[in-house]
Amino acid sequence: MYFIILAEDKPDSLELRMNNRPAHLDYAQEQGCVTLAGPLLTEGDKPRGSMLIIDVPNRAAAEKFAANDPYAKAGFFAKVEIIRWTPAFGPWKP
Repeated sequence: MYFIILAEDKPDSLELRMNNRPAHLDYAQEQGCVTLAGPLLTEGDKPRGSMLIIDVPNRAAAEKFAANDPYAKAGFFAKVEIIRWTPAFGPWKP
């Protein structure tokens, strides 16, 4: 099952984001379930959040993935939303 994880950064959290970026990238790579991921950007190209599409067995696995992400553990997300998703077009369509 695919899930989208949308996470919004707290204001003025860029330094905390950058300090935790290597651990976040390692975690995402090691889990083996990330289909697509990247930062959400402001109009000035500054990170303002994260978006990941993950392929996991169920919502509980998606919630566990999100909770164990080093970005989440660092506590700089203001909001995290996990949304069930199914591809309708593009290279990920089953």
